[in-house]
Amino acid sequence: MYTAKETRYDTMKYNRCGASGLLLPAVSLGMWHNFGSNGNFDNMLDMCETAFDNGITHFDLANNYGPVPGAAEENFGRVLKKSLGIYRDEMIISTKAGYDMWPGPYGNWGSRKYLVASLDQSLRRMGLEYVDIFYHHRVDPNTPLEETAGALDGIVRSGKALYVGISNYNKEQTIAIAELFRKMGTPFIINQRCYSMFDRSIERDGLKDYAAANGIGIITFSPLAQGLLTDRYLKGIPENSRVRTDGRFLKEDAVSEEKLSKVHALNELAQKRGQSLAQMALAWILRDGDITSVLIGASRPAQILDNVRMIENLEFNEGERVQIEEILA
Repeated sequence: MYTAKETRYDTMKYNRCGASGLLLPAVSLGMWHNFGSNGNFDNMLDMCETAFDNGITHFDLANNYGPVPGAAEENFGRVLKKSLGIYRDEMIISTKAGYDMWPGPYGNWGSRKYLVASLDQSLRRMGLEYVDIFYHHRVDPNTPLEETAGALDGIVRSGKALYVGISNYNKEQTIAIAELFRKMGTPFIINQRCYSMFDRSIERDGLKDYAAANGIGIITFSPLAQGLLTDRYLKGIPENSRVRTDGRFLKEDAVSEEKLSKVHALNELAQKRGQSLAQMALAWILRDGDITSVLIGASRPAQILDNVRMIENLEFNEGERVQIEEILA
């Protein structure tokens, strides 16, 4: 029988999520990849236990994570039943709805019917009575924002979620729904967006500064730019890289000589800091306190252990900050 390590909270850093009472670990485990029906369950179990043993209390899912859609939630439900479920009150479990999930007009986007039904399905797959955070996964251009916000508010009041979040909303969209939540008294605490050294769109559109100034947490996905900000590409594109095997996420033309030269320069700086490139890239996201948590993906426990070590050096001196900006320019 699994017993969590007594030292699991000794080194992890926990950050307040916006203006709420909730603390999230600096590193959260995302289940976008490697938790689907094509994965090895024993490896999934090992990754989740490794994460929890090292202070990662937040596990992030979505209704469509797989393959097949729903499989990641089902497998996480198996993990809870087999080992981690006895620690439910020490865990933050989040899921989302917004992308195509089942046939017909009610299995997609942001209607009240879809969001409520999707969460009910997610809870059944995971064997839970509630999730800690329920996200709307993407803006629905055709459903009134008032309906989407009202559905999320109702879900909290029903007891099926403790907090609500949004994902892939830009600054203007965040401002609009935040005002609706404010009027209803909805515990809206977080926006999930892509952010890395190579994708700084939340800086350009002003969301990062707005969220920090208005008590909204930000959790970032793809913090390692789909693996580009690791040592994986230091010698070029590996034959088994996702670039070559699955071009949906990282396009081969994005791995240019110019981009790879930046990767090499960043790696040299990381070595001077006593970190791997991945560790420095994760630490950089948390450099100014505006980001609540970074979502990591993993295919094996060793990757989780390596990423968590970034906690050992989160500070950047002025010279390092300037050098990174010069490299990325």
